[in-house]
Amino acid sequence: MIANKKFGVIILAAAGLAALALPGLAAEPVKIDLSNETVGGEPKSLVPVVGFWRIEEESGRKVLTVDGRQWKEGQSSAGIADKARALYGERYAEFLDRVQAYAYYPYVVAPKVDNFTNGEISVRFEGLSGRIDQGAGILFNLKPNGDYLTVRANCLENNIVLWKFENGKRSSVKWVRNTPTATRQWHDLKVRIDGTKVEGYLDGKLYLEHTLAQPVSGRIGLWSKADSHMYFADYTVAAGN
Repeated sequence: MIANKKFGVIILAAAGLAALALPGLAAEPVKIDLSNETVGGEPKSLVPVVGFWRIEEESGRKVLTVDGRQWKEGQSSAGIADKARALYGERYAEFLDRVQAYAYYPYVVAPKVDNFTNGEISVRFEGLSGRIDQGAGILFNLKPNGDYLTVRANCLENNIVLWKFENGKRSSVKWVRNTPTATRQWHDLKVRIDGTKVEGYLDGKLYLEHTLAQPVSGRIGLWSKADSHMYFADYTVAAGN
């Protein structure tokens, strides 16, 4: 992994390009700097699929926000048809149908990462508010039919869960309790993937370990739930060997 302490920079470490499938990019870090984004607007570096996502300023620096205070069940993001077509081409209709039918979980997709299979994905997050949830998740294994996996932390529940979203239904794969995640504080969440092996870290500590039935292969992004109002920053992707 390539470390970068600069707050608000999304880093796609392109070492091991076969795993990340970043066509046309050189084998060197790709950085998406949030300082170039427009405050109050949707992010350009990540594609909102469900929920209200925008760029805000926090302590003079730009962060990505999911604002669940505006959330309504079954409501996908604005312009979802065009976004789905850009992500999945001719298969966009299948993806779109699944998203619109089950738009309960806000998420954004990293458009330049076509197929993540091995490596690490990490993000910093802060829970601001949410009576139902204050969830921050790393989404991966996103398929053209809308199925995906996510490892998420929750500031209200103090747990980490590996969730599976399949055929329009969410189910828990692995649940770990007693993971301190104070609201109104910044935390680090990381997922490490090695074929079928999944590890989940919170604030540098390994909490979750699981072996999937099939290797990971798909798009990636960030995930949340319901009325969560969260900040995200320093989204980092590093391909494995």
